[in-house]
Amino acid sequence: MRKFVGVRLRTLLIRSLDHQKPSSSSASLSSSQSRFLSSTSMADSSTSSHVSPVTLQTINPKVLKCEYAVRGEIVSIAQSLQQELQEKPGSLPFDEILYCNIGNPQSLGQQPITFFREVLALCDHPAILDKSETQGLFSADAIERAWQILDQIPGRATGAYSHSQGIKGLRDTIAAGIEARDGYPANPNDIFLTDGASPAVHMMMQLLIRSEEDGILCPIPQYPLYSASIALHGGTLVPYYLDEATGWGLETSELKKQLDAAKSKGISVRALVVINPGNPTGQVLAEENQRQIVEFCKQEGLVLLADEVYQENVYVPDKQFHSFKKVSRSMGYGEDDIALVSFQSVSKGYYGECGKRGGYMEVTGFSSEIREQIYKVASVNLCSNISGQILASLVMSPPKVGDESYESYDAERDGILSSLARRAKTLEDALNSLEGITCNRAEGAMYLFPRINLPQKAIKAAEAANTAPDAFYCRQLLNATGVVVVPGSGFGQVSGTWHFRCTILPQEDKIPAIVTRITDFHKKFMDENRD
Repeated sequence: MRKFVGVRLRTLLIRSLDHQKPSSSSASLSSSQSRFLSSTSMADSSTSSHVSPVTLQTINPKVLKCEYAVRGEIVSIAQSLQQELQEKPGSLPFDEILYCNIGNPQSLGQQPITFFREVLALCDHPAILDKSETQGLFSADAIERAWQILDQIPGRATGAYSHSQGIKGLRDTIAAGIEARDGYPANPNDIFLTDGASPAVHMMMQLLIRSEEDGILCPIPQYPLYSASIALHGGTLVPYYLDEATGWGLETSELKKQLDAAKSKGISVRALVVINPGNPTGQVLAEENQRQIVEFCKQEGLVLLADEVYQENVYVPDKQFHSFKKVSRSMGYGEDDIALVSFQSVSKGYYGECGKRGGYMEVTGFSSEIREQIYKVASVNLCSNISGQILASLVMSPPKVGDESYESYDAERDGILSSLARRAKTLEDALNSLEGITCNRAEGAMYLFPRINLPQKAIKAAEAANTAPDAFYCRQLLNATGVVVVPGSGFGQVSGTWHFRCTILPQEDKIPAIVTRITDFHKKFMDENRD
């Protein structure tokens, strides 16, 4: 509008000047008129040739380098298809999108744990604690726990900032839970409460990475949070490959090989990331293997970054979760022997409270000077959200035998975990029955990571479409069935192999439909692409 007015005004002024009789003294425009016309011309010129101050060429190149496959292209296509289904029902060969791409349990129908939500509700609205009706609506132990938590929060205000490490009383509860789990002491001052585990990972990458010459050993396949955070903070991912042939085994000989290779390139390797149970691979490490990893880190002077967010998700009787802190302490190693950071989250396990954004890291083996720096970084973010802090304390201190809520809590927890185990086994068996697909057993976590032996015809078609062969397969699967899985190329894999990650999270009554859709599609895909 301003441009239109400026142009119109200039036109009127020129016309008025044209109608004036020129004199010898006014054969040219007055200086003020010249300045006006010049300024409007410049304004028009700058408007027409406007260049954005932010372009792909001018943003931080680390952002361009960062990728996060779990919410990448396949998911964008799925969301477009979902919109199309809503606007034009019956227009696609399926009636719903089945999201098997991300570990987001409650979005797929998993119900929250009643006790946890009762306590959260009471803490967020403490006025109802004094009402007589509350006794009939909430369990006695939820009411008692809410009072305990509120007494630990200054002003009983869940909408206020807290200490940057998290509310002290909640850290006390979490430390007691860690001690009960491991059998070794835990210090609440070692605990930093965060908005899920992801910010804690970013915090440690920010602390450890100084330049591209600093490397972080990461498993391949890996959860893309690690490659993304390393890229964003300007470091180098040093890959070590899990052995698919031995159930995604982690060999210390492979760690040593990759460490030495990185050093030969001038890279200073700062830390080792271990995801146990594995994401996307679903393996659970044996305790002896963990001992070897701890010893390796001690000998090589590496920080051990232990991603243990799936510690409750173990589905096979011959495997058991052991925290790396427990393993290291059982070996006689203490604060002076190994630097260890353990990550936990309320998003996984049987609780699945992804949207509440709760989690923590336990930081051990660091000097007081370094701990001050970690606290400084935490302080920049002020604090994590209070609901997430409360949930983290509840996860590490759930109802116990004898509490009013224990039986219902126990039934909810076991019902979720046993159902996940059945879903994992059903999907695993179905995938292994398909031509050209092999899938290791799902020992834990929330995913399967099957390998697809694709025909050359399909690989060439993918190359022609300028996409990775497993992404080509996943896209075709989505367009034909509405099933959303993530290409293995987004997690990393041995060159020349192709995979996809599929969650086990859709509700149990949806699993047969997923199996049928994948089976029918795969048979047709293989028939159409035979060499």
